[in-house]
Amino acid sequence: MEDVPNKRILLKHFVTGTPKEMDMELNVGKVNLRVPQGSGAILVKNLYLSCDPYMRGRMREYYDSYIPPFVPGSAIEGFGVCKVVDSEDPDYKPGDLVTGVTGWEEYSLIQQTKQLRKIQSEDIPLSYHLGLLGMPGFTAYAGFYEVCSPKKGEYVFVSAASGAVGQLVGQLAKLHGCFVVGSAGTKQKVDLLKNKLGFDEAFNYKEEQDLDAALKRYFPQGIDIYFDNVGGVMLDKALLNMRLFGRIAVCGMVSQNSISASVGIHNLNMFIFKRIRMQGFLQSDYLHLFPEFSEKIAKYYKQGKILYVEDISEGIESAPSSFVGLFSGKNVGKQVIRLASK
Repeated sequence: MEDVPNKRILLKHFVTGTPKEMDMELNVGKVNLRVPQGSGAILVKNLYLSCDPYMRGRMREYYDSYIPPFVPGSAIEGFGVCKVVDSEDPDYKPGDLVTGVTGWEEYSLIQQTKQLRKIQSEDIPLSYHLGLLGMPGFTAYAGFYEVCSPKKGEYVFVSAASGAVGQLVGQLAKLHGCFVVGSAGTKQKVDLLKNKLGFDEAFNYKEEQDLDAALKRYFPQGIDIYFDNVGGVMLDKALLNMRLFGRIAVCGMVSQNSISASVGIHNLNMFIFKRIRMQGFLQSDYLHLFPEFSEKIAKYYKQGKILYVEDISEGIESAPSSFVGLFSGKNVGKQVIRLASK
């Protein structure tokens, strides 16, 4: 087959501070629609791409973490939903729908096919495999049930509660019989949490002069579980409001997206006084639970017990602005880039 154009989003250079659109560029290359013989790879057409805050870390030159940094001059990588175009792997055939790590480009040649999953369910929107049934959804599930060890009737606080992870944590907590309050950054998001996603209460943290006072207002009896997606000042004030033997799941630190923005924690003595347990985690620590998660969450969705909110941008050209928008709260719900429907 002849080569076809392949639009890609490249990382121009390593990034310091908050990412900007100019740190990335649109490039048009070419790709052959045949997989090289003997490679064992598959060629996919990318249908949906995921924007996730963890990708910010991969834009640093020195990234001491669980996943290597991006390579400047190469296509950015992230989770995607894809359709197989050609295959040298007997487990995949043209037309199969898969999800896993792919490139920010229209077509990707994937060598590590064992990291992909076939999409079997046809009655759930394809894009949900990047959110509700993807990495963010599984992060919410594993973090809430395994790290937080919830009990019925407990008081749960979720920051960045309208985001890809937080919106599901809150709904799972409600299904578990907990009292749930979320924080978000706009009136629209607060209304979404209270009126659509079923949170008991929600507040706009940008309108609060005193976060400690706000948390005492919504949790006069204190917080049993804090699901932390932001870190910084919110984490510091949550520590003051934890109950005895409270648990904090450290999922994200979006407020600390650059080294220069890091804010220290001052209320560490609360760990002793209140015997608090705080644990950072990765969803990959709990992959043995993924089948259970997929079955249970799909069932909840089909029964109408949970909802999921997406913010979909059109075309690969929109990817840089959509990614940058994550760090100013521009998105409402899970940020997804749609390249093609199928």
